[in-house]
Amino acid sequence: MSIFGTMKTSVSGMNAQANRLGTVGDNIANSSTVGYKRASTAFSSLVLPSTQGSYSSGGVETNVRYSIAEQGGIQYTTSSTDLAIQGEGFFIVSDPNGSPFLTRAGSFQKDPNGFLTNTAGYKLMGYPYGSNPPAAVVNGFNGLEEININDFGLVSSPSSQGSFPANLDKEADIVPAGTRPSDNVAGSVIGNKASLTGYDHAGAKVLYDFYYTKTGTNEWEVSVYRQDQSTNGGFPYTATAPASLVQTKAVLRFDPNTNKLVSAPYVAGPPSTGSMKDLTITDPNDGATPAQKIKIDLSEMTQFASDFTPGKGIINGNAPSPISDVEIGGDGVVTAVYQDGGRRAIYQVALATVPAIDKLKPQNGNVYLPTNDSGVVTIGFPESGAFGQIYSGALESSNVDIAGELTEMIEAQRVYTANSKVFQTGSDLMDVLINLKR
Repeated sequence: MSIFGTMKTSVSGMNAQANRLGTVGDNIANSSTVGYKRASTAFSSLVLPSTQGSYSSGGVETNVRYSIAEQGGIQYTTSSTDLAIQGEGFFIVSDPNGSPFLTRAGSFQKDPNGFLTNTAGYKLMGYPYGSNPPAAVVNGFNGLEEININDFGLVSSPSSQGSFPANLDKEADIVPAGTRPSDNVAGSVIGNKASLTGYDHAGAKVLYDFYYTKTGTNEWEVSVYRQDQSTNGGFPYTATAPASLVQTKAVLRFDPNTNKLVSAPYVAGPPSTGSMKDLTITDPNDGATPAQKIKIDLSEMTQFASDFTPGKGIINGNAPSPISDVEIGGDGVVTAVYQDGGRRAIYQVALATVPAIDKLKPQNGNVYLPTNDSGVVTIGFPESGAFGQIYSGALESSNVDIAGELTEMIEAQRVYTANSKVFQTGSDLMDVLINLKR
């Protein structure tokens, strides 16, 4: 056995424990870092060829591993833009050069330019939300944009769809033709009336009057007019040129057994059959091309022997009001909340994952890059497939166990000391050999 070999083996052991202490130091230093994943040191033996009469000491190699897939605890905060992921997935962020990275650090705040940026300076990315929900590009980062809240301040959105359910009194009187609201004549018989606020292309509020009139047994009609075209708040509704009269009608028929709308679609007569499940308000009065169309869902209408009860009317669109807050749902939809109470979906946060999560490559700022060992990136939305759920107003803490790290530190210190003793013993033996020559 070589004395020099023994000394080199002990140096290898001390270097290995120094690496171990390095990961412990990193873990303790980042124990309060949002989304940090602990590092650990794995050891493997290095064996040199030996003979039966002579043993050649080898050494030890170290391999640093990261527990990236291990979930950290969820801690709630007071900021609605702080985000945490429960389950699998990573936020997709970009650096100042626009390069995409993956991270679990969701401490996002709106910067002076309106971008949602975390404490390391990375900007959150998502898909823009148009008239329809966005679709994820499963195998690439194409289509993702840096989320900018300022782009949606003082931007109006015209109403295009909504719903306005109500219960109509089955015992109401039938109104004869010629005096119904749909006839738009002075003295029209008003049975039940409710109003709904919409928005035109300029963001101006427009009130639409809904009239519900019984026309026969289990038969009703819904007439809609633009309120500012009424005569002293009533009939007739008229339009002053170049404005156009807004007048829309839907025919409703109810099943006498269920008192809900019949399932057959409406077919004009005579005789007419079926029932309309929605109506479309066509309003060209703001001068936009094409004319504004608002589809109102009526499918939840009922006809019970009870007073007229309008349900919760919902309609999309918003006035040009400043953004007062931002809400992010568990499905990743970013909703701008305006000062006038309006709401608008503007982005949807996407999540990414890889087959071998622990093989991702850590980078500065608590972000990760995919590698050949980690596999191909897959992108999707929260609460879909294997992806987890987003919690708004919460952060994922590090998965570092301080007690465990301190234990590791003590053990590494003891083993390092033992290796140094081996080195010291080898040094003493070398002194003996040198003294023999003297």
